[in-house]
Amino acid sequence: MKRESHGAHGAFALALLAAAAAAGAADAPKVAAEAAPKKPATVADVLAAAKPSDWHALDPANTLYLEMASGRVVIELAPAFAPHTVANIKTLVQQKYFDGLAFVRSQDNYVVQWGDPNGDAKPEDKNAPRSLGAAQKTIKAEFTVPAKGLPFAALPDRDGYAPQAGFSGDFPAARDPKTGTAWMTHCYGTIGVGRDLALDSGNGAELYAVITGASRWLDRNITVVGRVAQGMEKLSVLPRGSGPLGFYEKPEQYVPIRSIRLASDVPEADRTPLEVLRTDTPTFAALVEARRNRQDDFYKFPQGYIDVCSVPLPVRMAPGEKTK
Repeated sequence: MKRESHGAHGAFALALLAAAAAAGAADAPKVAAEAAPKKPATVADVLAAAKPSDWHALDPANTLYLEMASGRVVIELAPAFAPHTVANIKTLVQQKYFDGLAFVRSQDNYVVQWGDPNGDAKPEDKNAPRSLGAAQKTIKAEFTVPAKGLPFAALPDRDGYAPQAGFSGDFPAARDPKTGTAWMTHCYGTIGVGRDLALDSGNGAELYAVITGASRWLDRNITVVGRVAQGMEKLSVLPRGSGPLGFYEKPEQYVPIRSIRLASDVPEADRTPLEVLRTDTPTFAALVEARRNRQDDFYKFPQGYIDVCSVPLPVRMAPGEKTK
């Protein structure tokens, strides 16, 4: 009886051990999953999780359509940073000043510039410059604006050109709390106003787009009026000029501009319905962090740093719309 009793107890104990082992094996994947570090979000992950309210449509009253043979370039104007110059550009556009003018400069790793090829000619010359009409000939430089009241999403890292850098609305910007001033930064796609040495010599009749990663040394030295929202690939591939500073030397080198229009003056059916990611949202903050610490399968060494010209501001077609 005792031997039988011990055998029964032993069998029961083995059964308990087997059950415990089975339970442990069943829980093992769960424990391993809980212990595994969470995979960092990529920019694609952040955008996939974005809500409709994280996006906003471009303002037609502050959007330009620059039409070329290669297609449309969409420019978003920044009246908060250059109100008088932007107003003058709108006057020029509505007078159709730019229609039939051209890109006259394409300097490698710097800028492309457009305007009147005869802009330096005297009125009595055979090829006289085009009349500015009701637009102003000179405008006081708008290199900086008061920072008070401007929205500003500061980046977490130091900037070599300013006390703070980040985004103000849709625009890469910087500010100085000591002077209370803010300005747009010269990043890829920034639109600035060509000028001579005189500070008031830029009126918006000559404009340029930055085609390099950044030209921050120009900050606070030139009036900045906006940025390219779509179509930079059409500008960055323009044939490089052979003259000094990349200017074209012969008229046949000029790249014609068919027209420039305010989106608000274009029938709605012919507009390009773009949406821009808002920079005052947690989604944008998450995008910045994902860009600061790239940890997808390709990157093996995340930098933990980002500068303002390396932050992509996503632009998309409005849901349900087709590319025009």
